Amino acid sequence: MGNKPPKVSIIFPVRNEGKNVKMTLDSLFTVKTNIEIEAVIVDDASTDQCCNFLSHYPYRDKVTYIRSNGVGPANARNMGAARSRHPYLAFCDAHMTFENFWIDRLVFHIVKGTSDAVCPAIGSIQDPVVKGYGQSLTPSLKIKWHQKRRSLFETAVLPGACIITSKQVFDDVGGFETGFSTWGHEDVELSLKLWLFGYRCHCDPNVTVLHLFRTTHPYTVNYEGIYYNLLRMAYLHFDDKRIKKAKSLVVHGSAATIEKKVINDGVLQKRAHYIKRRKMDVDDLFKKFNIYF
Repeated sequence: MGNKPPKVSIIFPVRNEGKNVKMTLDSLFTVKTNIEIEAVIVDDASTDQCCNFLSHYPYRDKVTYIRSNGVGPANARNMGAARSRHPYLAFCDAHMTFENFWIDRLVFHIVKGTSDAVCPAIGSIQDPVVKGYGQSLTPSLKIKWHQKRRSLFETAVLPGACIITSKQVFDDVGGFETGFSTWGHEDVELSLKLWLFGYRCHCDPNVTVLHLFRTTHPYTVNYEGIYYNLLRMAYLHFDDKRIKKAKSLVVHGSAATIEKKVINDGVLQKRAHYIKRRKMDVDDLFKKFNIYF
C-alpha cells in the first residue's frame, strides 16, 4: 500500500436505529485497523433520539454528524459522501459489527487497482453461520446472494449493507441515484452504473461483516415507491425490450401511471447522458453474469 495507509470515510445513513448506531460505532472504533477512519453519520429525520449518545461519545472526534430532513437512504449517502474528508469511501448500514482489519483488507483491492468497488461477505448477527457473498438478479429482478468462492470474485451487485470504493469513482458515476423515491434498488442501480461505466465490482469472501436483518423497516415502504424506482432504473439503464419487461413486473397499481411520473421527472435526459458514458452494453453485462432479464 505504499508507505502511508489510505484514509477511509465510513458513511452510515441512519433512521430510527435505536441502540444500533452505538453498537455499530463501538464495533467500528474498537476492532483493530492500521487505517485512519472517520464515521459520517447522516441522521435522516430520526425521531427516536438514536444519535443522542454522540454528545458524550469517547470517539466523538472521529465522527461527523449530519442531520437531514427525510431525504431517503440514497440521498443521505450522497450527503455523507459530499461531507467526507478522505479519498476512500465505505457505505455501511448502521446496524452492523465488524472484524479486525476488515477495512484494511477491503480497501487494499481498490488501492492496488484490482477492483473499483468491493464488498465483504455479509453475515447475520442473529445467525453468523448464514452468509451471502455479493449479489446477482433473478429473472424478476429480485436479489439473489452468491455462494462462497475461494478468493476475490466479480459480482453483478454490491449489497447496500457494505460497499467500499474511491471518492473519485463514486463522484465519476454521480453517486447513488438522486431521483429515487424513499427506498428500493439504490444498491442495484449503483452497481449497474459502475459496470456500465467501465468499472469493476468484486466481493472478497474472506472478509465478513455481520448485519442485523431487521423485521420492520424504518422508512414507510410502499409498492408505488418501489415500482417507481424499478421503472426509473429501467429507463436509466435498460433497452426498450427490458423497459417493457420491467413494466410487466408492476402488479400493484398502474404501470402506465408510474411510468408517466418517471418520464415527467426528467429520466430521459439522464438516460441520454448515461448512454453516452457507457463502456459496456446492458446486454453484455447481463450475459456476463447469467442474468436472464
